[in-house]
Amino acid sequence: MAYDEILADRIRDALGPTLPDAVEKKMFGGLAFLIGGNMAIAASGKGGLLVRVSPDNYTDLLIPGVVETMVMGGRETRGWLRVSAAAAEDDDALAEWVDRGVSYAGSLPVKTGK
Repeated sequence: MAYDEILADRIRDALGPTLPDAVEKKMFGGLAFLIGGNMAIAASGKGGLLVRVSPDNYTDLLIPGVVETMVMGGRETRGWLRVSAAAAEDDDALAEWVDRGVSYAGSLPVKTGK
């Protein structure tokens, strides 16, 4: 399944003034938005969003069936969330997820290309 291009456009809109600092990159079967080389948020190829948040308190955001820990290679990944499309239908809700991802990715050391 390809990522939702309309959702990707909505993410661009929600990035607002951050957009010039964001780099788009196809990852995980979707379209990711990176800040300082760190993934902040993505339109997932499986539908909905992938959002990077602090691994220290990500469990506070979990809602069964709506917001779940991302699983990669059969393992849960701390600080990476899979957010259902329904949880991002509303522009205000999407903006909150984008802000969470951008805030956390922006707090990480900048990755330089090698």
